[in-house]
Amino acid sequence: MKSKICIIGLGYIGLPTSAMFASHGHKVIGVDVNEEVVNALNKGEIIIEEPYLDILVQAAVTSGNLKAQLKPCEADAFIIAVPTPITKDKKADMTYVKAATESILPYIRKGNLVILESTSPTGTTEEVMKPILGKSGLKIGEELFLGHSPERVLPGQILMELVNNNRIIGGINRKSAEEIRNLYSTFVKGEMYLTTATTAEMCKMMENTYRDVNIALANELAKICENIGINAWEVIQLCNKHPRVNLHQPGPGVGGHCLAVDPWFIVDRVPELAKIIKLSRETNDSMPYYMVNKIDKLLSNVQGKKKVTLLGITYKPNIDDMRESPIVQLIELLEEKSYEISIFDPYVKEYKYLEKDIKTACTNSDLVALAVNHNEFKMLPLKDMKSKMRGNLILDTRNYLDRKLVEDNGFNYELLGETTNNKLKEYGEILKEVAVSSIG
Repeated sequence: MKSKICIIGLGYIGLPTSAMFASHGHKVIGVDVNEEVVNALNKGEIIIEEPYLDILVQAAVTSGNLKAQLKPCEADAFIIAVPTPITKDKKADMTYVKAATESILPYIRKGNLVILESTSPTGTTEEVMKPILGKSGLKIGEELFLGHSPERVLPGQILMELVNNNRIIGGINRKSAEEIRNLYSTFVKGEMYLTTATTAEMCKMMENTYRDVNIALANELAKICENIGINAWEVIQLCNKHPRVNLHQPGPGVGGHCLAVDPWFIVDRVPELAKIIKLSRETNDSMPYYMVNKIDKLLSNVQGKKKVTLLGITYKPNIDDMRESPIVQLIELLEEKSYEISIFDPYVKEYKYLEKDIKTACTNSDLVALAVNHNEFKMLPLKDMKSKMRGNLILDTRNYLDRKLVEDNGFNYELLGETTNNKLKEYGEILKEVAVSSIG
């Protein structure tokens, strides 16, 4: 017999999860505080971009297995998939998790299962949710089962990864973990590994922290290589020929709801121990400042008000998600320096400075910065862009463009992690002079 599931939060994780369970025969009630989201879903529509999700949602709604509402209801299982942001002082904001847990309290019954999917600091399930759910009068772990099963999906591939990725199942006890596994086995084809809720919380945070630290290393390498006068991308490529090395790539910063947030949860919990994690976060957060300084230097000879065109504003390529995007901070820093700004992003529908096409965005621009490596930017209309621009600089922050093609179209190509006006070049000239003088 298929169960009834109530999912709290219909965002980038809650909505695909709702549609996936519904498409496998469960009766799913999706709950969200946003009335626009609820109304759209009940029409079989979605307001986020994710490949094939619209088709899955429409089919699930049409079948009668999926509907949305503003408040929870009685169910066999409750899944909480609400945001867990950080505050301005880099501390975990548990407001949404607490509110979501409180909201289901009137509907909890003996034998129910409650699952936290939201990426959360260690101790959230045991120290935040368990005491709230204890108000039900039910014995947690025996009459009411509780655990944490963090999502591990990549935007743009969510539906495929929901099914195929391995999953960590953390329960407050073994029985809770087994109940969660039984529910997710409805559609998960990957391996499911059972552990404690707190261990599962740490695993998810550390998976993202590992990547954040690695990117910080790459960003620091990019700065060092610019100073020395070599190409950081070549260094990374060659280092990764080693079978035990896997350097990530530099860029204008790290964004998103995971990598830019989760490491701070660890720092907040044990600040005296998480020193490398904190330094890595600060390194990645510094990249928009570094990019503005680089733009300042590149345009130092331009007189009057300077204009910069940004290609891309999302936190990663080929999606519409702007959460914690470093490009947003880059824009704010450019504003502080009174730059004129234009933006083109084929995935974003509304944002200040956003232009409808790339040629309009490039009009009278002094510099074009490729900030996000969307597929649409691989082959740019360089000739048309050049004819509209006032300057001729292209700054590639992702090593994404064909340098020769860019230069053949009359641009000066600049790359993050490389500089042509460098100390190594000066050192090379000195060596030449020494060689010539010694011959003489």
